Amino acid sequence: MKILVCISGASGTKLGLKLYNLIPSKYERHLIISTNASTVLEKEENIYLNDDIAAPPASGSFGIDITFIVPCSMNTLAKIALGIADNLITRSAQVAIKEKKKLIIAPREMPFSEIYLQHMLTLSRIQNVVIAPPLLAYYNQPKTIEDIENFLIGKWFDAAGIENELFKRWK
Repeated sequence: MKILVCISGASGTKLGLKLYNLIPSKYERHLIISTNASTVLEKEENIYLNDDIAAPPASGSFGIDITFIVPCSMNTLAKIALGIADNLITRSAQVAIKEKKKLIIAPREMPFSEIYLQHMLTLSRIQNVVIAPPLLAYYNQPKTIEDIENFLIGKWFDAAGIENELFKRWK
């Protein structure tokens, strides 16, 4: 199974990278970083720059099974909702939608304006698209930032059907 993680220029690029690194080794991992995020992250194997529209994830025949966009800027969210595919992240999202593959989007903004909520509603109505902002929970009794990050990533993995034990579950 192939998993793609996209990191846009919103706050939380470290969370997207941590999600990427926590994907179990049995999966083939790929990473796309936006130009803004690339200033934070180093280039590694299977990492594509966002302006490389000819990179493998731009094609449905490459066979990505799950796409995460963590974090997802409101600009990226709007483009996806409107069908704009002007960079590798937005093209990969459009591929996931057209191929009916799992697409998990973590919008990173607060508060949400009516425009942002409309874009999220539009996308949430599409089969296999999950809108999952990085929202806290307290039933897992987080003590550290790592506990909070593991909860968020564990919930995103749950939405993707990736088994994990990253957080204390509700009893």
